[in-house]
Amino acid sequence: MLDYPALSTVAAVVREGSFERAAAVLGITPSAVSQRVRGLEERLGAILVVRGQPCEATDLGRSLCAHLDRVSLLEADLSPELARGEAEPSRTALKIAVNSDSLATWFPRAVSAFGIETGIPLDLTLDDEAHTADRLRSGEVLAAVTAEAGAVQGCRTMPLGALRYAACASPAFVARFFAGGVTAAALATAPCLRFDRRDALQARWASRVVGAEFDAPTYRVASTHAFLDLARAGLAWGMQPVMLAGEDIAAGRLVELVPGSRIDVMLHWTVARLPVTSLRQLTEAVRSAAAALA
Repeated sequence: MLDYPALSTVAAVVREGSFERAAAVLGITPSAVSQRVRGLEERLGAILVVRGQPCEATDLGRSLCAHLDRVSLLEADLSPELARGEAEPSRTALKIAVNSDSLATWFPRAVSAFGIETGIPLDLTLDDEAHTADRLRSGEVLAAVTAEAGAVQGCRTMPLGALRYAACASPAFVARFFAGGVTAAALATAPCLRFDRRDALQARWASRVVGAEFDAPTYRVASTHAFLDLARAGLAWGMQPVMLAGEDIAAGRLVELVPGSRIDVMLHWTVARLPVTSLRQLTEAVRSAAAALA
């Protein structure tokens, strides 16, 4: 049987990043926090927290913290009266992984609808849509917006629709680099934007349009809104969510490099198979908000 009070202390250290901040949240001394964590590690015969700045969970520590999250949700779902006898029902945050472009476009409607209806907080982790499912597999989150359609053990997956992208740049940028059209040679010299090193959307579009790979000067910009702002300012071209860039395209502030040549990224909602009312409500809110997708 797990020592849940001690495991709650481990989770607090991981969440807050230090023994001192965990102690302040729990209302005990840092020494007591250290004793609880060390005691649980000794009973299990394994390290759960890597001491550092910040403190981080080991693989086993992450698995146990994920287990605690699930237990807390199940307990809170029984009824307010059974939620550890508290005067206020537990408001355990639901941990969700979502891609930045969804968070900048359609996903806030789901968050708002869910929050207004339930009052339950969300803990959002940003990652590329091609990798958010990995957060589920590790137990770090309970649900994810993902481009992966395959099954994740212990979860169910449902399609949401497509987030549509257009290759865009400012009119001045297009005149400077693509006066002779979008060719492999032009793409090799025109600076482009990438969200991070794993972002292959620009390369995917270029391969479709010119049938070849390209190696251009690249700016890495891990912000959806900055991605759009920098393209609008004429720094580089990039694949922009049409839901976000549509007004700029219509107004002429951005120009599609090849009009009509757009890419759809299919999105899915993958959620843990837990009999928890809050997860069902969140799923309903996400599917409703996703109606805005293509």
